[in-house]
Amino acid sequence: MSIRLIVTGGTFDKHYDELNGQLTFRDTHLPEIMGAARCTVPIEVEINQLVDSLDMGPEDRLRVLDSCRRAAEERIIVTHGTDTMAETAQILGNAGMEKTVVLTGAMVPYAVQHSDAVFNFGFSVAAVQLLPAGVYVAMNGRVFAWDEVRKNRTEGRFEGRD
Repeated sequence: MSIRLIVTGGTFDKHYDELNGQLTFRDTHLPEIMGAARCTVPIEVEINQLVDSLDMGPEDRLRVLDSCRRAAEERIIVTHGTDTMAETAQILGNAGMEKTVVLTGAMVPYAVQHSDAVFNFGFSVAAVQLLPAGVYVAMNGRVFAWDEVRKNRTEGRFEGRD
């Protein structure tokens, strides 16, 4: 069973630019993350875009949906910025695809010490193999259905909707 990994950027792929003192995008860290996770599952990596999710617009979310629809694989992981991950999950969930799609991200960039990126990546690889068809958010050891998740910005974590 092969997994499609659709990269959209977000905190997973941010890197510290020493010249301007900002977190920016240069390229995806996913090959390095997969190596650190020692993942042996066949994964096809597709770079869809490299953006901060706060900068994603409706057309960007539709690009993610199009990639999911076109994927030959039935199991898909989408790396995404955490700020608007639930919005993209809603677009994908409302599409009613007969695939298992798991969105994941990181609260701390992979390039920064004590990042949760490797854990969340490994967790999403396990989740996408075990969950039935549907759209989910997998973050920090928890899995949420696309229509039952929100980011608690005060606590810095994902939780179910009340």
